[in-house]
Amino acid sequence: MVSEKTVTFDKVKIEEKEEELDHSKVSFQNKHTDRKINNKKVKNNVRYQILYFNDEQLKKLETGVTETLKSSDETISPNGGKLYVAIKRLLDIVLSLLSIIILSPLFVVVSVLIFWEDKGTPFFSQPRLTKNGKPFKMYKFRSMYLDAEERFEEIQKLNETDGLAFKMENDPRVTAIGKFIRKTSIDELPQLINVLLGHMSIIGPRPPLPREVIHYTPYQMNRLVVKGGLSCYCQCSGRSNMGFDEWVDSDIKYIKERSLIVDAKVVAKTCLAVLRQNGAK
Repeated sequence: MVSEKTVTFDKVKIEEKEEELDHSKVSFQNKHTDRKINNKKVKNNVRYQILYFNDEQLKKLETGVTETLKSSDETISPNGGKLYVAIKRLLDIVLSLLSIIILSPLFVVVSVLIFWEDKGTPFFSQPRLTKNGKPFKMYKFRSMYLDAEERFEEIQKLNETDGLAFKMENDPRVTAIGKFIRKTSIDELPQLINVLLGHMSIIGPRPPLPREVIHYTPYQMNRLVVKGGLSCYCQCSGRSNMGFDEWVDSDIKYIKERSLIVDAKVVAKTCLAVLRQNGAK
């Protein structure tokens, strides 16, 4: 059942009551947000209902995503058959492994610089969702201060994008080294490990955060019918300059068009976008 401000799933609900969660229900809902309804763009002023998820909540969220994709008449069928998926996985393994080996000196240098700045761990992991809402830990070089996650609640109202994803050009949580590695997209390189492990693909929609997915409409949930990736149409077409609704549309367009040729073109365009720092923040 879908209304302009609520997406509810009969079997799975996630609810937040004050600061505690009722684990007996899980509900996908948003009381403060207008968003894309029936493919029409409307004003969005999101405030995330739940910021942090434990394993039990992530499992319930995965079940909710799976049930929605199965039952919704808005769910799309991805382009590409079993052969495409098999070749894509083989290329993911080979390319990610080669990239990790070739870029290993850069990994060491960046790790040392991050540790040198504030004596904290160079790496950061965060729960994300991939195909059918399956949760996994996505890796990055840490570009923010150690207490960045705890400080998110106080700055989420400063979101500079018009959708569910949080973007802020001058985020006060970003370190000096962090500004550079984010601008050059170096912070994303540890996700090659996720690709090698099978959590992600090189090309595919960017894996969303759980706190974003609980606000998704069934249409937006289509981003999760395929495995998440390092880059997609959005990342090679302006990245942070693209609004959320346009981002979702571009991901769904990719899912409908994906092929080995399309993937190769996205890789090439992404490399150019990174070199030009097009839309990076």
